[in-house]
Amino acid sequence: MKMKSYIYSLILICSLFSCSNTDDNPIIEEEEEITITIPPSNTLGALVVTNDAYNGLTLFSSNKNSYLINNCGQVINKWNSNYDRGGDVYLYPDGSILRAGKIDNNDISFGGIGGIIEKFDWEGNLTWSYTYSSSTFSQHHDLQLLPNGNILILALERKTETEAILAGRDPQFINEGELYTEQVIEIVPMGTNQASIVWEWDAWDHLTQDFDNTKQNYGSVEDNPQLLDINYIPNGVGKRDWLHFNSMQYNEDLDQIIMNSQSLGEFYIIDHSTSMAESSSHSGGNRDKGGDFLYRWGNPRVFKSGSEQDQKLFGAHFPHFIPDIYTDGGKILIFNNGLGRSANFSTVNIINPPLTVNGNYTMSNPGDSFLPNDFDWTYIDPIDPLNFYSRIISSAQRLPNGNTLICEGTRGHFFEIDPSSNVVWRYKNPDAVNGILTQGDAPNGNPVFRAKKYSSNYLNGINLTVSVPIELNFDIGNCQL
Repeated sequence: MKMKSYIYSLILICSLFSCSNTDDNPIIEEEEEITITIPPSNTLGALVVTNDAYNGLTLFSSNKNSYLINNCGQVINKWNSNYDRGGDVYLYPDGSILRAGKIDNNDISFGGIGGIIEKFDWEGNLTWSYTYSSSTFSQHHDLQLLPNGNILILALERKTETEAILAGRDPQFINEGELYTEQVIEIVPMGTNQASIVWEWDAWDHLTQDFDNTKQNYGSVEDNPQLLDINYIPNGVGKRDWLHFNSMQYNEDLDQIIMNSQSLGEFYIIDHSTSMAESSSHSGGNRDKGGDFLYRWGNPRVFKSGSEQDQKLFGAHFPHFIPDIYTDGGKILIFNNGLGRSANFSTVNIINPPLTVNGNYTMSNPGDSFLPNDFDWTYIDPIDPLNFYSRIISSAQRLPNGNTLICEGTRGHFFEIDPSSNVVWRYKNPDAVNGILTQGDAPNGNPVFRAKKYSSNYLNGINLTVSVPIELNFDIGNCQL
């Protein structure tokens, strides 16, 4: 489908008419408007560029490559790995990247598996790698840089059928002979290929069940929302991957970790200030040195405190706190995929969590669901909700200028909207599973797990040079930044 032409106006100071700046003889600036046009026939790369877009650098991984591009789609840097993406990629201020890679695992197989973490410098040299993959555990989906240089890893571990039954799982819902538990592992990088584990949180330590009073974790599910019901079975199917955590983000100000369960339709917040021993203990849902949930939101049915109509999140990804200094700072932004919703459409949502001064969260009533009752803000396609849908992966990010960058992951489609939901930048990933696409090709097989924009001032001491766009036979008109 042909797209209309999009204009990007840049204002340049072209001349000064006087040599001093006094009240009688002020400096006069003459402005020249330069119009930049993106060819309307383009199907790949930068498709919409306007002067309302945040002028930052966008980072994403596709297949074995990671890219940093400007708003014209020109490559600022590219890193190549021997591994397909195993989740997210992060940029250090010194120009290094931290990237998750996928290791084939004969014993653990599901969407989002990773297994290896690699660090590359700005020149593309591999400076550190760490394998967290075995027959019983693996990194998957996400990782997170911490201010002290440590790294958080999202991981899973296999539990046997015997272990699952002892924990209180109903045997009829162990259809694959085992269950996976979700973990957060904190590591300190060492040498070139080693790391030391210094902290760990395990969902298996925070379970409840009301099925069998002769087994562990027996109690009232609805009276213990700080715990996870091991017998909540999404869609009545007892998969081993019953939780499928797909995101893990860190809030430095609160020292809290927010994780998302695609399968259960809710996210969780835990305390990171605990010791290793405290993280496995119970806190009753209060921030008093325990590892139970401080907060959960999205589907109160999981702890028997709501109905089907109360479910708000459907296969969501990337819930995270918006930085305090940004628009809607302190609130939580979520890409709400819509997987399992009655109609196939995605939304981007913000909620305002009921955070107290001591880092706890309030419920509407004891034994009831957590506040708020609904979203604080929603983006939905303004023409037809069905136009915007990514069944899996994807992300959304609030930007410093108040805009929101959205990654419609399954389509490799990034677009930025202003506060009025107008599209001010649009890009389609040209790096597909069968190779780099040529301008004019229909974009296909080009998924992106997550895309993030960084300020052009984020990198310290790096000489930024502009290279050609990713797509072959590129044509960005006269776009230049």
